[in-house]
Amino acid sequence: MTKQQRLVLIISILASSIVFLDSSVINVALPAIGREFGGGLLVQQWVVDIYLITMGALMLIAGSLADIFGRKKIMLISLIGFAIASILCAVSVDGAFLILARGLQGVAGALLVPCSLALIMSSFKGGAAGKAIGAWTAWTGIAFVVGPMLGGFLVDVGSWRLIFAINLLPIVTTLWLLRMLESHRESTKNTKVDVLGATLSTLGLGGVVYSLIEKANYGWNSPIILVPLIIGLTSLIFFTFHELKAEQPMLPMKLFKVRNFAVGNVATAAIYAGLSIAVFLISIFLQQIVGYKALTTGVALLPVTILMFLLSSRFGVLAGKYGSRIFMTAGPLVAALGFLYMLMIGDKPYYLTQILPGVLLFGLGLSITIAPLTTTILGAIDQKQSGIASAVNNAIARIAGLIGVAALGLVTGPQLSLDGFHKGLIMVASLLILGAGVSGIGIQKFKHHDSVT
Repeated sequence: MTKQQRLVLIISILASSIVFLDSSVINVALPAIGREFGGGLLVQQWVVDIYLITMGALMLIAGSLADIFGRKKIMLISLIGFAIASILCAVSVDGAFLILARGLQGVAGALLVPCSLALIMSSFKGGAAGKAIGAWTAWTGIAFVVGPMLGGFLVDVGSWRLIFAINLLPIVTTLWLLRMLESHRESTKNTKVDVLGATLSTLGLGGVVYSLIEKANYGWNSPIILVPLIIGLTSLIFFTFHELKAEQPMLPMKLFKVRNFAVGNVATAAIYAGLSIAVFLISIFLQQIVGYKALTTGVALLPVTILMFLLSSRFGVLAGKYGSRIFMTAGPLVAALGFLYMLMIGDKPYYLTQILPGVLLFGLGLSITIAPLTTTILGAIDQKQSGIASAVNNAIARIAGLIGVAALGLVTGPQLSLDGFHKGLIMVASLLILGAGVSGIGIQKFKHHDSVT
């Protein structure tokens, strides 16, 4: 690994870890935020969901901007934007201000993740790319899983505002390292940003997600739900037709003619919906039903972090050598077995025998799956389009997770119980098995990327 490659990997990991950390650390701080600002569950929901909505809706724009204007430049802008938004979150004076600031964080986060992966794919080739993606997966996965534990500690010893203030240290570090990075791509001339496509995709995703979030408060028959839902679905239909005809689309539909890219994204939707539901479900269950504290819950899930740290890079290398299909099939099945094992959990579970084995299988399955999945999707596409390819994949992952969590209440009911927890576990296992089946049937081994130009 050259000095520049090592620098690219460190920058990509730091930048993406900030985004994933903020998406998970917030959950344990919600009670403290509610006590200070009031507003009940509605404010708490939007503090979490506005971040995911803006991120999921704008990732496609981010990929296009990265490919057009250069990844280094977009990453610089997004890091500064994330720092400003984090400061605004930390000094929020009421719930509405915090929600607005969290939305700005999501905008900046939407720029960071696709740029990070695009930098890696443009700097590493072959098996080295698989190993680099594995390292990126391990460290960003650690940031996501460690979030609740770190957040619980900061809330207990200080204030919920600290979970936003701590973003400044990794951001400043990443900005300093970014100064030493060589420009990976010059700005592309004679190109235009697909403004209409960006508007339609934002309206479409925003409208649909808003309806899914708020339907529990108003019901499907309410105009407050139906109007955004109709606008959202209509916008997504027009977006599809526009992208098929646009001269310079933000989402080149030809990408989906590449089999591994198309199949990999279907698998991503199923797998990430399951994983997002699982983390949410287990965290809530251990705290509300079993009685764990937030910090204890984070420690209970720590084996997932350890396994990802130790194994993700290795499975990334193996996928580069033997192909990703076997890992993308076996990994979700192993994780599904872990959640099915947890069906034996009762009201007062014994951690070592009822929870830990399932957590270990979850961590092992996650480690087997994520790096090969990411490598397959990005490796199937020409590097010139790696920015938009990574944006599409990450947007699908975020949106699938958001929709999955929103749909969980249809299975568990409005109040989580032991029976609802078991039903949620079956839902998670079913989604993972679906992802495994899609991967096993659809993924093809390849040696070189396919051209879509």
